[in-house]
Amino acid sequence: MKTLRNSVQLIGNVGNDIIFTTLDSGTALAKFSLATNDYYKNSKGEKVKETQWHRLVAWGKTAEYINESLKKGNEVVIHGKLKYSSFEGKDGVTRYNCDVVVNEFMKMTREAAPF
Repeated sequence: MKTLRNSVQLIGNVGNDIIFTTLDSGTALAKFSLATNDYYKNSKGEKVKETQWHRLVAWGKTAEYINESLKKGNEVVIHGKLKYSSFEGKDGVTRYNCDVVVNEFMKMTREAAPF
């Protein structure tokens, strides 16, 4: 049950090309955004699409695999955890970030049915 305390799973589309770097320590780092979509009907009965954007980061081998296999537009399943941070901007205002740290991922593929 410990692993369920800070756990998030998302299914969405990669929103940008992977930003991949190797730090001076040799650790690989990958950053990218993920768009998830929800659909609902408004008061007029019209179908409405609502998109949420998520900031994702991956480290080590996971980052390397993401860099090798994902690109903008790919549909992917992500499992990870939330990490919050804050910083003070040039204007003196404290800003807050929430990132999803990726532990596992699976690229989704759509294959044509053999008819």
